[in-house]
Amino acid sequence: MKLSFSKDSKTTMMIRKNPKKLGFAFIFWFVCSWMLMFMDMGMAQNTTVQVKVGVLLKLDTVMGKIWLSCTEMALSDFYASHASFKTRLVFKTRNSKEDEVSAAAAALDLIKIEEVQAIIGPQSSMQASFIIELGEKANVPIITFSATSPYLTSLRSPYFFQIAQNDSTQVKAISDLVQAFGWREVVPIYVDNDYGQGLIPYLTDAFQEIGTRVPYRSVIAPLATDHQIETELLRLMTMQTRVFIVHMWYDLGPRVFAQAKKIGMMDEGYVWIITRGFTDLLGSLNSSVMDSMQGVLGFNTYVPNTDGLTNFRVRWKRQFQQDNPRILDPQLNVMGLWAYDAVFALAMAVEKVGTTQTFGFNNTINGSSVSSTDLDTFGVSQNGPQLRDALETTRFKGMAGDFVLVNRQLKSSTFQIVNVIGESGRTIGFWTPGNGLTRTLLLDQNNNSGESSPSNHNKSNLGSIIWPGDPGAIPKGWDIPTNGKKLRIGVPKKDGFTEFVKVTRDVTTNTTNVEGYCIDVFKAAVEKLPYALPYELIPFVKPDGNSSGDFNDLVYQVYLGNYDAVVGDTTIRGNRSQYVDFTLPYTESGVVMVVPMKDQGGKKAWVFLKPLTWDLWVTSTCFFIFIGFVVWVLEHRINEDFRGPPSHQVGTSFWFSFSTLVFAQRERVVSNLARFVVIIWVFVVLILTQSYTASLTSLLTVQKLQPTVTDVNTLRKNDVPVGYLNVSFVYGLLKSNGFNESNGFNESKLKAFNTAEELDQLLSIGAENGGIAAAIDETPNMKLFLAKYCSKYTMIGPIFRTDGFGFAFPRGSPLVSDISRAILNVTEGDEMKRIESKWFNSDNNKDSNNCPADSNPSVTSSSLSLDSFWGLFLIAGVASLSALIIFAILFFYEHKHMVFHSDSETSIWTRIWAMFRAFDQKDLSSHTFKKSEGSDDTTSNVHDTVPVMGSPTGNYFPPSPSIYSNCSESGSRSPFSKHDRAGTPSATPRASPELVEPVVPTIQLSIPNQQNNP
Repeated sequence: MKLSFSKDSKTTMMIRKNPKKLGFAFIFWFVCSWMLMFMDMGMAQNTTVQVKVGVLLKLDTVMGKIWLSCTEMALSDFYASHASFKTRLVFKTRNSKEDEVSAAAAALDLIKIEEVQAIIGPQSSMQASFIIELGEKANVPIITFSATSPYLTSLRSPYFFQIAQNDSTQVKAISDLVQAFGWREVVPIYVDNDYGQGLIPYLTDAFQEIGTRVPYRSVIAPLATDHQIETELLRLMTMQTRVFIVHMWYDLGPRVFAQAKKIGMMDEGYVWIITRGFTDLLGSLNSSVMDSMQGVLGFNTYVPNTDGLTNFRVRWKRQFQQDNPRILDPQLNVMGLWAYDAVFALAMAVEKVGTTQTFGFNNTINGSSVSSTDLDTFGVSQNGPQLRDALETTRFKGMAGDFVLVNRQLKSSTFQIVNVIGESGRTIGFWTPGNGLTRTLLLDQNNNSGESSPSNHNKSNLGSIIWPGDPGAIPKGWDIPTNGKKLRIGVPKKDGFTEFVKVTRDVTTNTTNVEGYCIDVFKAAVEKLPYALPYELIPFVKPDGNSSGDFNDLVYQVYLGNYDAVVGDTTIRGNRSQYVDFTLPYTESGVVMVVPMKDQGGKKAWVFLKPLTWDLWVTSTCFFIFIGFVVWVLEHRINEDFRGPPSHQVGTSFWFSFSTLVFAQRERVVSNLARFVVIIWVFVVLILTQSYTASLTSLLTVQKLQPTVTDVNTLRKNDVPVGYLNVSFVYGLLKSNGFNESNGFNESKLKAFNTAEELDQLLSIGAENGGIAAAIDETPNMKLFLAKYCSKYTMIGPIFRTDGFGFAFPRGSPLVSDISRAILNVTEGDEMKRIESKWFNSDNNKDSNNCPADSNPSVTSSSLSLDSFWGLFLIAGVASLSALIIFAILFFYEHKHMVFHSDSETSIWTRIWAMFRAFDQKDLSSHTFKKSEGSDDTTSNVHDTVPVMGSPTGNYFPPSPSIYSNCSESGSRSPFSKHDRAGTPSATPRASPELVEPVVPTIQLSIPNQQNNP
């Protein structure tokens, strides 16, 4: 119904003519409008649909009253802002009390008698399990804001809604915090019910991913007495772990911390972390409880502080104090905000279903005739599926943040990390699914993929933390038990090689003394630790004093818990690491072979060939021939010493080249190019001869001791006896496929030895006389043996890889990393040298004064190879080739007319042959063939007689034999022309062969006149 005025009406015309009446008209319109509005509201109230909703809380607890107040205020606030909605929620409240039976009975009453369309609650995870099944059977949504156990989601009920963060969403945040501080062991302390047990599998898996062990789970009953709690905490004090994750409700948690403070577990060195459910309720704890929790770290749900939230807190506290005047200073927590948002979401979902639906039950029986606890007679909600679907798709900005459901659970959000200081929790950082640990909350929170950024494991992203006991340093997460128990360390009992571990029994004092190299290394490492480590060394022996087993048996005792560690010459092996954790090795690794040495000195007839390898012999010979050829080419045209008959020239060239070995060459070298080549070659020969002399001297004078066997496979194939150290794992390697062979050693050929003296005896008599051909064992043992007998034996290998000696501790022991770092400090300093000198270089070692510093001489060839000289040969080759190229260029340039100005009819082979003939002629332009002053041009030649250099008497050698060998040199003509340049036949006077050397005619190449030729 509306009140309107027309412009053409008489009333309008009257108002225009009389403006005074305008005020009366406005008042009349205003009154009519308000009357109509109240009529509409009354009609709306008469047409709204009442929808009954059950509220199931522990109303006799303070927390239950707080949450009930939040739901009632949410109902009032929702319809005050949504007055036009056609549906109205009507609460049917029930007290679930403390036990699960009462809660189930109350829920059954709400479904059967009240026929509620939804139930908000229950309050605890233990009560929710059976109620969820009731809701699924009746198609009634069960909405909880405080039951957060992951166990409830495993029921996979489509009618269960967790308007809260599931406890499993916080395990990644907790594991990132543990990883940031490097704690390797944690112990969860949780309540023994669905709430406590539901988180542990997720928490254990998260720690396993980061390599953190959970050696023990501390379970406390919900109704445990203070004495029972103290007993359990005392058990934890006897363990090494000092990092505890407390997952329990606010009613049991304070009692645990009160007992922990009482027995001293809130002192320095301890780490306490509480989960989200406990942390969210810190504001509700009294000052005495907070005093016992100083230094505790906790995770709570981060809620952005908005103006609406601040206003709501003020209104809620005022209303709650009016309704509950006896409860002083109540604190609103995040679960109260989730309860507020749950009511809003349910009201929106009910409105989405609409008023056209009938909110009732099918197949119900009158409640007056049927018991409210009868499980077979309640009906099914008609609108349950529609209400469920509408609730899943509801989205809005809630009081606790964005209301978004993922798989009917509230979407994971940011966690706030707090440090309990004083009477409150101080924020030290945040954790988000996309950014991990951060000091301040980043503005971009859109990355909710669950993958943490690379910086989420850095403790520097957090603020300063006050730890329990207010220490200045970060707790290392473990400590020696405070019950006075010493570490029980097992040591092996051996008969031989006692330099590593020596166990002696003093009969007079009935005490056992343990000493040795391994013991000293362990003691030195313990002294490097920043804390005291009490221990006692216990020999692994039987009552009669004999060894109780081998090293595998000793290591297994740590796995069984009989020993806390094993210290000795224990090799790090893969099969042993399945039961224990080893520290870093402190000795050399590998399995080696020790064999006798025999003199293989080269005092034989052909020993002179051994200094050089065959490839160096061949290369040297080739270069001698090549250098002789190069010198002949460079000297043939200008040096009489390299002329003459072919056989004489070849012999002279080879003689000159090979005589450089002893620097006995007498032929002159007159060409600068040849001199350059000879200088380089003499340098190469000098180095080669000196090296040869030194190597040959070593072969002839030094005793060459070589191993009798160099390959372990040769021993196996020859089926000869082989020795091994008794109770060593090497026996298994020799029998099995340890050396990559199809079969191991014949067991009958394996002989055990216990001491170094026994091993020396077996090797000395040899395999032919009942001894052994070689001994195979670990490097430290064999090096100790060679320290005594290095003049007789040598070591080959390693032939099998191992990781050396290490100390064994239980799996996951935090001592492993600390001892390993201490071992590094010992081995890198002078401490290790002192220990080695004490046990391995004693005066009792036989032949120690005659042993070299390295008792493991390498077995290599003493021959010189081409690899050591290829650089010298490269230089000589490059120099020789360069000289030949320069000579060839000059020669072809001087005789280019023979190639380019010759008769065009002349064949190429004729020209080449002419070039060779020209090369074979003397180069008269050379200074070596110039005549001396005052000599007769026609009667003598400057080279007919050659004066002896430096001879005072002027004696002469006869001329070179080449002047007698080639008569064609005198008067020979060019093969290309019959006339000289003047066109007349040339006639050269011939002198007596004894007095005058034939004159070499100039070779003329005549070019025929094409005009005269047909």
